[in-house]
Amino acid sequence: MKLKLDLHDIYNRNDDIERALRSIIDEAIEKKATLVEIIPGKGSGQLKKRVLRFLDQKDVKVLYHRVEKDSKNFGRIFVHFRPK
Repeated sequence: MKLKLDLHDIYNRNDDIERALRSIIDEAIEKKATLVEIIPGKGSGQLKKRVLRFLDQKDVKVLYHRVEKDSKNFGRIFVHFRPK
């Protein structure tokens, strides 16, 4: 199962970004998804950096297996989960 989060609509609302990221990670765990696609968009790269900083937090990092930056699309990040 794959989940998708597009951040284009909330790129400038800090609290909503944090909530959306937490929500999609929780949903992935609950539904036992193996992949979450996060789309921060291309832009200046600030939103992508913010997403990567969020994913690098200690309490979040233990929840997933690995992060992959899409080599073909700069504005996309994949978060891989191990099935349990």
